[in-house]
Amino acid sequence: MLIPKADRKAIHEYIFREGVMVCEKNYELPKHPDVDVKNLYVIKACQSLTSRGYLKTQFAWQYYYYTLTPEGLDYLREWLHLPAEIVPTTHIKQQRSHAPPRGMMGGDERERRGGGRGGPRGDREGGYRRRDAGEGKEGGAPGEFAPTFRGGFGRGRGAAPSS
Repeated sequence: MLIPKADRKAIHEYIFREGVMVCEKNYELPKHPDVDVKNLYVIKACQSLTSRGYLKTQFAWQYYYYTLTPEGLDYLREWLHLPAEIVPTTHIKQQRSHAPPRGMMGGDERERRGGGRGGPRGDREGGYRRRDAGEGKEGGAPGEFAPTFRGGFGRGRGAAPSS
């Protein structure tokens, strides 16, 4: 499909800047919500980049989800004449907070925050699921219980005895 160069450039710039793009499968939509271009142009430009291996496509619930591949990153960087220092926002590592990892906190720290084994309520104390070793099971089947299968079809009575 012939797409005006200005529109193609706007699409490529958006994909490079964000690293991802979402398009509704609606070819009559006059304008894409994120780029000031016809939705059909966006879908076809992304389809072209996908066929060359520069984007990865996932389709779900009438939406196309496009993700930039490393080859596509190099291609768009060259096509847009950008230096190597500029990368999409999806490739930028976020600064982590200095909080310890979740599993490293002690029990008292969890309870102070309202968590712990019973969730935020803390009223169950987790004891209802774990039984002590000395405590027997209550309400279970007796030890001599041996279930048997008597055959049958579906619900109700079993098959008639064969003679």
